[in-house]
Amino acid sequence: MNFFRGVMGGQPAGPQPSGADTIQKLCDRVASSTLLEDRRDAVRALKSLSKKYRMEVGTQAMDHLIHILQTDRSDSEILGYALDTLYNIICSDEEEEPEDAQRRQEDDIGAQFTEKFIQEADNVTLLLTLLEEFDFHVRWPGVKLLTALLKSQCAQVQGIILVSPMGVSRLMDLLADSREVIRNDGLLLLQQLTKGNAAIQKIVAFENAFERLLDIITEEGTSDGGIVVEDCLLLLLNLLKNNSSNQNFFKEGSYIQRMKPWFEVGDDNSGWSAQKVTNLHLMLQLVRVMVSPVNSPGATASCQKSMFQCGLLQQLCTILMATGVPADILTETINTVSEVIRGSQVNQDYFASVNAPSNPPRPAIVVLLMSMVNERQPFVLRCAVLYCFQCFLYKNQKGQGEIVATLLPSTIDANSISAGQLLCGGLFSADSLSNWCAAVALGHALQDNLTQKEQLLRVQLATSLGKPPVSLLQQCTNILSQGSKVQTRVGLLMLLCTWMSNCPIAVTHFLHNQENVPFLTAQISENLGEDERLVQGLCALLLGICIYYNDNSLENYTKEKLKQLIEKRIGKENFVEKLGFITKHELYSRAAQKPQPAFSTPEHMLFDHEFTKLVKELEGVITKAVHKSSEEDKKEEEVKKTLEQHDSIVTQYKELIREQDSQINELKEQVSLLSSQKDQMQSAITQQLSQIQQHKDQYNILKLKLGKDSGQSDGGQQVNGLQLEELTLLREELEELRRQHTLLNTQLTDKDKLISSLQKAEGVQSTEGSAAENTELLKEVESLRLQVQSQAAEITQLQRDRQELQSRTETTAAVGDGDGAKVSELENRLSAQISETHRLQEEVRTLTESRAQMEKELATSTSTTAILQAEKSKLQQDVTESKKEQDDLLMLLADQDQKILALKQRLKDLGETIEDEDDLDARDQFDEDEDDEEEDDEE
Repeated sequence: MNFFRGVMGGQPAGPQPSGADTIQKLCDRVASSTLLEDRRDAVRALKSLSKKYRMEVGTQAMDHLIHILQTDRSDSEILGYALDTLYNIICSDEEEEPEDAQRRQEDDIGAQFTEKFIQEADNVTLLLTLLEEFDFHVRWPGVKLLTALLKSQCAQVQGIILVSPMGVSRLMDLLADSREVIRNDGLLLLQQLTKGNAAIQKIVAFENAFERLLDIITEEGTSDGGIVVEDCLLLLLNLLKNNSSNQNFFKEGSYIQRMKPWFEVGDDNSGWSAQKVTNLHLMLQLVRVMVSPVNSPGATASCQKSMFQCGLLQQLCTILMATGVPADILTETINTVSEVIRGSQVNQDYFASVNAPSNPPRPAIVVLLMSMVNERQPFVLRCAVLYCFQCFLYKNQKGQGEIVATLLPSTIDANSISAGQLLCGGLFSADSLSNWCAAVALGHALQDNLTQKEQLLRVQLATSLGKPPVSLLQQCTNILSQGSKVQTRVGLLMLLCTWMSNCPIAVTHFLHNQENVPFLTAQISENLGEDERLVQGLCALLLGICIYYNDNSLENYTKEKLKQLIEKRIGKENFVEKLGFITKHELYSRAAQKPQPAFSTPEHMLFDHEFTKLVKELEGVITKAVHKSSEEDKKEEEVKKTLEQHDSIVTQYKELIREQDSQINELKEQVSLLSSQKDQMQSAITQQLSQIQQHKDQYNILKLKLGKDSGQSDGGQQVNGLQLEELTLLREELEELRRQHTLLNTQLTDKDKLISSLQKAEGVQSTEGSAAENTELLKEVESLRLQVQSQAAEITQLQRDRQELQSRTETTAAVGDGDGAKVSELENRLSAQISETHRLQEEVRTLTESRAQMEKELATSTSTTAILQAEKSKLQQDVTESKKEQDDLLMLLADQDQKILALKQRLKDLGETIEDEDDLDARDQFDEDEDDEEEDDEE
């Protein structure tokens, strides 16, 4: 009892033991006591001492406490005491605010004890198992302890949990706990667990985390909710930021649509609480994560489309135009809208149609630009508006045209303020930041748009009363020469470089003013201070653009004369050195990192993100252009001419191939026509064969009838009657054969016409398909010849049948009664039949001659087909030779290219700088032509 009295604060009788001695005795009691109550009391005492004697308890008691967690699983009270004690020695008391040195010391102690605890991975696994206990006194301290471990040694604990079976799933169950304190601490635990670990983030997302978190946010009142909503939003940001898999899962699960109610802000926007501002700020960040420019373009475009379809973009624009919204929320909303519309034509078109609730209504773009050029507005807000305007014009040629159109004389409306007027006003105002922002914004209206660069040359400005108007280009150079602030001059030089790059007409306009080139050379050649070095570099870039994109239309400022001027006044090496000042500037790399303007102070606003891309693209080619000699330029021109000649030859071959393709198509059409005619003839022949078979059947029937009647002796009149009927049938059959013979002759005539049309197609390349059709045609003619032979055989058979009838008639006459009149009549009839037979024989002879003539025509057709096949082979050989000649030309071009490269390499070895850009462009063009030619050959 005295022992516990000393521990719990009672008045001991003797000298008080030290803290270390007391802790040692308590540890011995935990290790040796057999009664659960004694161990529980000892652990409770250790818990009470753990905050004051953190080092001693951690050093002596940690192993005993872990043993308690392993062995006393049945008693929730002792488990709770052990977990609380471990939490106290790993995590310092957050309620106190010690000095920084003391804080660092305590953090080091906590990291040491954490490392000792997680040396055995089973300890973390044991802790995950204890979290399955529903008892509040076990689960809650377990959650806090695991959170403290993650804060101290995040990566190591994450690795243990990741390989632990069902480790993440057990932690996800905390979100479903009905006790809010455990659910809320579970949110904090998952925040620490998901930091910087994509694998755990994916597991948590697929454990239905999005659904649970969005439900909690809705239950807690969305943006009007408390700290729990903030914790849910922070966890969502952990899961989605830089995790394309989770972003896609979030979009596919239709969770973007559930974000729309978050931004339903009422008319009364006064009195926003700090928590509401924080919540809405995180919600806007969550939207930006889904459409960030660093995401893959396809994923960003898909999310932008979903945000427009569900009305989220419309809701954000409502906040944008609302009154009473806090400044930081308005700024973040502008940045969010910027990235939702960036590069999406549909969203950009919608944003262009948004009007502010003013009288009269003004476009949202105009209202935002008014804030950008107003020096009384907050700096971060002006940066956000600039970013919004840049995103609106990004890959939006339609929007660029609309902005530039507001500057043209034919579209200016004196009764309203336009975007172009605001930009011009900001460009020439007294505020240098407005100058810079307006110059950058106007440069984005010209980005990668040659048409608008040429249109902007038409803009005229009235500088003062009584003086003629000057062009916008000239006014920019006038302000440069007046020696304004560095920020203003940098903005104007960036605008001019963007305007004149890849626009020879703008270069000509710039060079037409006799004062511009001397001004640039004077700026570059002077030895100015550190602040002016950036201006010198930009002047060098502008002069280099005047050389590289010069079309030599002005005699005094051709490429060669400008290079000579640089060599005399500045020096090539000095020029290149000044040009390199741009990329060496400390703010250049910062601006090149991301599209959004992020500047700590207005003085740091010197570079635009898109302009850094232009500098990177032009620096090398300008350096080469300046060092290139006139002889090299001439050689390049000669090479270009040679390549153009070769291109013309290749073009001629392409035209020839196209003509051959058209001829082949015509032949294919003819083959198709012949095939249809062949099918028609085939059907006609089939019909004729069926008719012949019918005649054969009728003849056999009559023959059978005659055979039956020949054995009877009923009198010569009856037999002669049958004979007459048989002869009549024979005549009909003979007539039918004549008609069929005429039809066959007509068909052969048609075949002759088709063969003649093929003979006239001289110089036309035949195909394998047409050769096959000619073969089929020969087969058809042969079939017709066989049919004629078959008909001749039929006629011969009919003659034999007639002779048989004659013999039967003679026999019948010998057996008759001898009636003279009847016999005479029979003889007359027989004479007529004989004459008819002679006539039939004559017709058979004629048919035979016709058959011989048809055989001759068949031979002629066969020879014609052979001639056509020979001509086809000759044409194919000509095409093969043409292709071979073309390949030889290509080989010659390749050899010439290799020689040129070898000569350039020799020049490089001799110390000369060689310009390869034009060669590469020409070679790329030639390769593209060659690819097109190969595709045509394949077709």
